Amino acid sequence: MSSIKVVLRKDKIDKAGEAPLYLRVIKDRKTKFISLSLKLQLNEWDEDKQKVKKNHQNSTRLNAYLSKKVADATGEVADLERKNKATSARKIKEAIKGKPLTNFFDYAYNRCEQLKDTVTLSTYRSYRNNIEKFERFIGHRELMFDDITATTLKDYAAYCSSRLGNNNTTINYAFRILNLMFREAKKEDLISNELVPFTKFKVKKNKTTKRYLNTEQFEAFINLEVPQEHKAQVIKDMFIFSVFSGGLRFGDIIELQWKHYDSKNHRITKTIRKTKRQHSIRIGQKAVDILEKYRTQDQKQNDIIFPFAKVEELYFKDREYRSLITSRAISLSNMYLSRMGKELELPFNLSFHISRHTFATRALNNGMRIEHVSKLMDHSDIGITQVYAKIISSELDNAVDKYIN
Repeated sequence: MSSIKVVLRKDKIDKAGEAPLYLRVIKDRKTKFISLSLKLQLNEWDEDKQKVKKNHQNSTRLNAYLSKKVADATGEVADLERKNKATSARKIKEAIKGKPLTNFFDYAYNRCEQLKDTVTLSTYRSYRNNIEKFERFIGHRELMFDDITATTLKDYAAYCSSRLGNNNTTINYAFRILNLMFREAKKEDLISNELVPFTKFKVKKNKTTKRYLNTEQFEAFINLEVPQEHKAQVIKDMFIFSVFSGGLRFGDIIELQWKHYDSKNHRITKTIRKTKRQHSIRIGQKAVDILEKYRTQDQKQNDIIFPFAKVEELYFKDREYRSLITSRAISLSNMYLSRMGKELELPFNLSFHISRHTFATRALNNGMRIEHVSKLMDHSDIGITQVYAKIISSELDNAVDKYIN
């Protein structure tokens, strides 16, 4: 149970001899005071009757105001206690007085800095860039969470589309960042559930297609002759290696060292950059053959296997430097792969990430269980892997439509 009482804070008497009136809330022996923005002389307050004495010229009006405040507060407390027996004195105070307004941009930028060491550098930058984009749309930083409504989101979506030329996928990602800040603020109990506007306005999602090389396309890619100079052959080998090593991501392959490879058991073991989990996978014979191409007599355990990017000591120590090197290497790799894709006359632009999709679809087509595919790809949830199963089902449906009439 909790108790609510109006008290004159005699410990806060000002120079004019007036003391402030407060609502005092006691719950589980903890006390919270809520200012009523009123001050009285000590002789104008009747403590026993909880009323302003008649010697105050506005006693009738003030007593009516105090009665309403106590009644409203009692109703709020009763409602809260019906919903949650563990309601604290602080929550009761918030229900009566309302939560203090929280500046969205102050919170969002600060939260980005707190998340900086728990997400990848590219993700951190993406968070900040999207908050900055939203700030440019608003035009100032004096924006409270309460000010962001479904109408705000609708106008922001129109701004992103018409002014910035963003497609629906980009707009939805921008909304995801804003929604993330709302969820984090809600976890910290800074805003109420009623403030979240994302259920009231949504941007239609574009239908996405997972690109991959089918059997014929992949064979053609393997047999494609590329210039031996520069790094075209290296990136081609890395792509093929990925397909035969569980779809290892580009960022993990460019930093792959000989110490990660157990040649006796044909196994790669390393901590994955994206998930920060140690991953161990037995690789296929074609992947083994590719590794043997890059083996030298004087190699050391810490040597990088694929000489595609400038991966040195600073790369492993400096997060900013590693992000820069990886970004440049991805751009270069996709340039080479795009040229190869055009030579093969692929109906889509070839990028390194397609090697990951190619592994998944090949594995499922060859009868590998989806749980095993999910494990090999280091997915956090098998639901992510099920996207590839849908691709296989769609292919089967198309085959039926084409050959069985």
